[in-house]
Amino acid sequence: MANPSSASPASREPQALSSSDGATTVKPGERSTPYASNVMRFLESVGVSNPIPDNYSSEDFYSDFLCNHLKTDAVRRGHITCFTTVKPTILNSMGGLHGGVVAAISERVAIATARTVVGEDKELFLGELAMSYLSSATINAELIVDGSVVRRGRNTTVVAVEFKMRKTGKLVYSSRATFYNSPIAKL
Repeated sequence: MANPSSASPASREPQALSSSDGATTVKPGERSTPYASNVMRFLESVGVSNPIPDNYSSEDFYSDFLCNHLKTDAVRRGHITCFTTVKPTILNSMGGLHGGVVAAISERVAIATARTVVGEDKELFLGELAMSYLSSATINAELIVDGSVVRRGRNTTVVAVEFKMRKTGKLVYSSRATFYNSPIAKL
């Protein structure tokens, strides 16, 4: 007698998986993996299938959302210091600060830092953003976000951003952003 778990995945019948809104996720003729139901349960548990609330889809919600989490401490030529506190709205499913939020805050601080040395007569274009996730910041952790210009040239500006724990000074995230500067076209 054959063991049911030893059957090849290709010989199994496709399963029609339904999400909370009743839509099936397996198309006719496609095969489902044996882990598909587990993946669907995980995605539903983290809220992927939930509808987006109306107030989250308003114009420029993203900027308002990020700015509510950042408090500026000091602005000098080539350097900006901000503070942020890890709140439940910006946690990932593991209880740490979400990586996307780290990258978004890093981008905002890097742009502001670059603007301290690049004149308003030039546009900034983000060419590269490299992130290093060294540790995790958990709920209610207070972070110091330091942005500093590493290099400023005629056409490029490089900014380093560091996230440190306010209590211990431990470096938890770092990034490096490269901006291309170009004059604003006069038409």
